[in-house]
Amino acid sequence: MFGIYLKRELSRRKKAALVIAMGLALGIALVITVDSVSAGMQQAQGKVLKSLYGLGTDMTVTKARPAATGSSSGRPKFDFDAKADSSTTQSSDRVMTQGGQSLKSSLVTEVAAQKGVSSAVGALGLNVTKVDGSFTRGTAKSSASSGSAGSSGSSGSQQGGPGGGSGQPQVQGGGASFDVNSYSVAGVDVTHQDLGPLATSKITTGRTFTASQTDAKAAVLSASYAKENKKTVGGTLTISGTKYTVIGIATPDSGESTTDVYLPLKQAQTLGDAKDEVTTIYVKATDSKRIDTVKAAIQQNIPGTTVTTSADLASTVSGSLSTASNLATSVGKWLSVAVLVAAFLVAALLTSSAVSRRVREFGTLKALGWPSRRVTRQVVGESVVNGLLGGALGIVLGLGAAYAVTAISPKLTAELGSTGGGGTGGGPGGGGPGRQAVKNTMDIALSAPVSVTTIALAAGLAIAGGLVAGAMGGWRASRMRPADALRSVA
Repeated sequence: MFGIYLKRELSRRKKAALVIAMGLALGIALVITVDSVSAGMQQAQGKVLKSLYGLGTDMTVTKARPAATGSSSGRPKFDFDAKADSSTTQSSDRVMTQGGQSLKSSLVTEVAAQKGVSSAVGALGLNVTKVDGSFTRGTAKSSASSGSAGSSGSSGSQQGGPGGGSGQPQVQGGGASFDVNSYSVAGVDVTHQDLGPLATSKITTGRTFTASQTDAKAAVLSASYAKENKKTVGGTLTISGTKYTVIGIATPDSGESTTDVYLPLKQAQTLGDAKDEVTTIYVKATDSKRIDTVKAAIQQNIPGTTVTTSADLASTVSGSLSTASNLATSVGKWLSVAVLVAAFLVAALLTSSAVSRRVREFGTLKALGWPSRRVTRQVVGESVVNGLLGGALGIVLGLGAAYAVTAISPKLTAELGSTGGGGTGGGPGGGGPGRQAVKNTMDIALSAPVSVTTIALAAGLAIAGGLVAGAMGGWRASRMRPADALRSVA
């Protein structure tokens, strides 16, 4: 009886049911869209942090570089012999550590032993500044006499004076032409490549290091650096007189790599005169939900270090990605809540209004012996069906909007500033001599993934909307008396 009456009443009031369902559908669709876009923003920020700093749910341990004192300016110094022949090309490399003050390699083991740490790997960041070019020696020539060559007497007294027979020798020509090239190098622990600066890139050409190449003269180049300098697998790269064979080309998972050259850690330590030292310790936690606890433990047990998590770096992300993320988190969610509440209220008011137009019907049913609870159940049942219909329409609309965002894939720009002090963490590419104000910039294509949880939330909201509308309409229907129906007939 309940089902038959429910079906008949919904069929009779198709327009009213559709209006209520569409109101709920718009609110639910907006919730799905905002939730999926917010999830896409979080994924985009994760890509930014992973690409720029090799972080995911993990952290890095660094130590801030102290301020330069005395004659130590922290800048590379080059000395050339200016008397060199013009045909001689001079070249010099200056290799300096970057990304913070150097740490003892023994700290890697100490960090790995902390509670909550799954593994820890050390890396050494270097900045190589290469200067090459040549000097051209000038030619000394005397200027021509401006006076009369046949003038008599005192020629010696006139020489060198104003209007004298010959001027001071002048150097003509000469100079210097030098090219300056700066690039970053990361020393990689080849036995643990799943964590560290090379973990966020994949080898697209050639191969990566083997576990036995701990001190091999081999190099992996980033795709952008290899293209710019026309390097290929099998070629060589010379740094400070040492030749390294290029064994692979690495492409970052997203964005652009902040490291140009990857070397085995021992080779990087030799180049940077940093034996048994690292500049960054990459840490993987046993549980991503305990990142803050692990961070506090490391800072307490290993004083003087700076522990940087992905959450810390997320707060420094700027650009359109950060702006859009803030809008989606604050304005978008509050807007979706407001629209959803309005949809619930509209559905409740429409249901209540529909009940008021059915005075004769409900009064007659009560006169025939229907108790108030049965009338209320009938109204609530109709409202729940309207809510489910609105939920289905809302899910379809929400999925369509999310698909449209993913298909369009609007580009967002993310900027994450790095400093040469290394105090803000970051990988080997995060700053260094001569790069104190560098900003890493990358473009991210926004997507809007819809999770099963979001669909379940939408279904729950649809049922809740139907119940709210049904409760209000049922309460009004239960207050009707049979006399109301008789009065309306009269």
